[in-house]
Amino acid sequence: MKVLYIILGTLSLALGVLGIFLPLLPTTPFLLLTAALYFRGSPRLYDWLMNHKYFGPYIRNFREHKAIPLRAKILSVSLLWLTICYSIFCVISLWWVKILLAGIAIGVTRHILSFRTLRK
Repeated sequence: MKVLYIILGTLSLALGVLGIFLPLLPTTPFLLLTAALYFRGSPRLYDWLMNHKYFGPYIRNFREHKAIPLRAKILSVSLLWLTICYSIFCVISLWWVKILLAGIAIGVTRHILSFRTLRK
């Protein structure tokens, strides 16, 4: 069973890392899932993740404070809207898909902004 947790945790980590670069793929839920799976599957991998230079503080801050740093909010919302606007104006020709994409962008923006801003 531990091997399954490690495999699923690694897959979740890969999706979380992809979520950093792909605006509609969430990063935080995948990193939290990775931490939970690694905790059950491998203490060594869990410790590595929690002590990672970038992922560790991000996971700890979200777990402890349910907050997202201002820089992460600005970056994620900006990349989201850049990608959606590019798709709406340059890629998609169907009006209903444009409306759907705009609605998704509004929903994701509201979700991100609904979390408290982490103050240092």
